[in-house]
Parts: sequence; structure tokens; C-alpha cells
Amino acid sequence: YTHTEDYVKNFYEKIGITKPQELNFQMIAEQLGIYVFYWSDASQALFTGNKGFLLLNESLTSQQQWQEFCHELAHVLFHVGNQSKIPSSFREYQEAKANIFMSHAAIPTFMLDRLSIYDFDFMTVYEVQKLFNVEYEFALERLQHYLTQHKLYAKLEYPNRFSKE
Repeated sequence: YTHTEDYVKNFYEKIGITKPQELNFQMIAEQLGIYVFYWSDASQALFTGNKGFLLLNESLTSQQQWQEFCHELAHVLFHVGNQSKIPSSFREYQEAKANIFMSHAAIPTFMLDRLSIYDFDFMTVYEVQKLFNVEYEFALERLQHYLTQHKLYAKLEYPNRFSKE
């Protein structure tokens, strides 16, 4: 596992989340003492003192809200300060890190490891999409990364590549 994958696994286990059906942003926010509000603007994280606030766009689908929650949660957990007052290169770095965290928090590797996933064909992606309540494209990208990272895709693509024949 990568550092992010280990962090997500430990984080979820500490708050009693071990199965995809338990991934619920309202419950996660409550466990962490983070306040979630809905509004008409773009989703964002805010800090006031020791309190974290997540503002989610109210017009997003439940799938999009879950994905946005995971992205904004990264800002609450790892970032400090006002993004409008930091250099653009550092803001881009924070956004990239938040996107990586979002991918792993929305569809945790330790949960994928428990499933029998060997490809990312339409039905596999669709099942992961439904199981983790994410958009189809999000599930597809996550599965591509997961299978590539764990070298399963290479074994499928070139099954005889390492044979002595």
C-alpha cells in the first residue's frame, strides 16, 4: 500500500468503517466533528478556529457530493490556511493531493482488495460505481489505477509475457 492507502485504511478503521455500505459522508463528518452545509456555490472547505466546515453544492447528485466530500475532507485533514493567499503552485499541489486522497477515500484500496476484480469492463465498473456510490467515469479511473498499480492489468494484458516459451 502507498502512504495514502495506509492512511485511508487506518482512518476508516478508527471510525468503524470497514465495508463500502458504511461509507457515508454525514456519518464521517459527525465522527470527526466537521459540519456539513449545502449551498448553491462550488463545494469548499472552511476553517474557523478548531472547527472544520464543508460546504457542498446542493445541486450535485449524491454521487458527486460523496466525491466532493472526499476531496474537501482532504483539505480539512491535511491543509491549513486560506488558499487564496498562497502561491498558485502550492494551491495546485494541494488540489492534486486532495484529488489523490478523494480517489482513495471514495473507493478505498483495502475494500477493493476484498472484491474479485480483474478488469475494468463495463459491468465491473458499473458494479463498483453502485457499490461505492460514485460516478461511472470516477469508478473507471479508479479501477484503471488500482489494477495498474497492483500489476493485475499487465498480467491480464500479457498473460504469457513471462513464460519461457
